[in-house]
Amino acid sequence: MAATPTVRRRMLGAELRRIREGLNLKVDDVAARLGWHQSKVSRLENGRHGVKANEVEILLDVYEVSDPETREALAALAREGKRRVWWQPYSDVISKHYASFISFEAEAVSIRNFESSLIPGLLQTADYARAVIRQIESDAKPDEVNALVDVRLARQNATLRREDPLKLWAIIDEAALRRSVGGASVMAKQLHQLVAASREPHVLLQVVPFAAGAHPGVHGPFVILEFPVRGDLDVVYTDGLASSLYLERDDDVATYSQAFDRLRAAALDFGPSRRLITQIAKELD
Repeated sequence: MAATPTVRRRMLGAELRRIREGLNLKVDDVAARLGWHQSKVSRLENGRHGVKANEVEILLDVYEVSDPETREALAALAREGKRRVWWQPYSDVISKHYASFISFEAEAVSIRNFESSLIPGLLQTADYARAVIRQIESDAKPDEVNALVDVRLARQNATLRREDPLKLWAIIDEAALRRSVGGASVMAKQLHQLVAASREPHVLLQVVPFAAGAHPGVHGPFVILEFPVRGDLDVVYTDGLASSLYLERDDDVATYSQAFDRLRAAALDFGPSRRLITQIAKELD
């Protein structure tokens, strides 16, 4: 599986680009000074290519950056961008796009997620996840399905159960709560787990009821990933049947942030949302 752009690589690239532009240097100028191809400089700046710590040192020499703290911080980003990740053992069963998403998710400090048809992956039970994966990955062998379920649970441990847990704000369409996935028993347990998760201080959960009618989420589910320090690194992720899409432009992120705010306004508040989920769960018990 090809290397995926990690948040650390994106942070490093964004900072190197900021420094270069502050000096009014063009990519061609830097490449010529270093004897590199200009595409290498571009790939480093967009986070699509790894860079060695010593190459960062060389770049910073060209940029005449002498501050030792800045130099060490950027060199550390280069080293950490190549570190082994927890999902590496699953590289034979997860796609490149999925690995990219996990990479971003692992570095995010908060996520805003709207789901129209399914329970958010970070809140799924193992049985629910297995039922979903069997349908989506119809050609997968049983051991591959089990591995993908393990990945989903590992994602939850790496985000919601870490020492400083990720903040998750999930908005779910009522349709996802009423769609029977895996049968009544599986669905009831899933909904009870949703109720339990909604009581966690780092999880906010709302439901858009059928009564809300049409809403900004009718175009489909999306995830807004927010990262520390650099707000311009925030990413919107949308997943389709044949492809996944990352939107990084400020105006795209703003558009989806506004849509999430409108969904939040259309949704039931936290308490009423919890009561609706509880009511549907009881209907299945």
